[in-house]
Amino acid sequence: MKISIIGTGNMARAIGTRAVAGGHSVQVLNRDPAKADALAKDLGADSTAGPLDDAPSGDLVVLALYYEPALEVIGQHGAGLDGKVVVDITNPVDTATFDGMLPAGDSSGAQEIQKRLPGSTVVKAFNTTLAGPLTAGEVDGQPLDVLVAADDADAKAAVTSFVESAGLRALDAGPLRRARELEALGFLQMAMQGALGNTWGTTFKVLGA
Repeated sequence: MKISIIGTGNMARAIGTRAVAGGHSVQVLNRDPAKADALAKDLGADSTAGPLDDAPSGDLVVLALYYEPALEVIGQHGAGLDGKVVVDITNPVDTATFDGMLPAGDSSGAQEIQKRLPGSTVVKAFNTTLAGPLTAGEVDGQPLDVLVAADDADAKAAVTSFVESAGLRALDAGPLRRARELEALGFLQMAMQGALGNTWGTTFKVLGA
């Protein structure tokens, strides 16, 4: 599978690392082509890089960006993402205050992205996994859980297959409207870091008898 990653931050690096570990090829796109090239070289394998205006060529397109920059990118690419499975990893936190979520009401960042990409299928995933643990693929010997929400069964299956090939455990979180709760959980994970020692090395794990 080919994975296109838009962005070069910590989450882009983490998802790229897991993708390469799972035997996938990676395309990195960024507004700064030098940063995209540097990340692609660090990821190795047959990873490639390009500027943001290059067309994403992957089977999955990962928006490894903050929510508002992600909206800008999808506005730029528009119909270029038609037919693609777009993975939204954002937690739409109000970065002005870090004391609330966007958008307001019953919607979610993932649902707002889907509205702007009517020709694409949006899947919510990776928003409850922090970059450090995701790069390692585990915490304290436990594989990370990746909660996956989507309305399209085939798209959800494709993301689930990618997650599992990367050595992680995919959990079906239901339809895309469940992204609202997933984003709240991601926000909680971020908000708790101070009380947890500010290591940014924690994860949520679903356990059962």
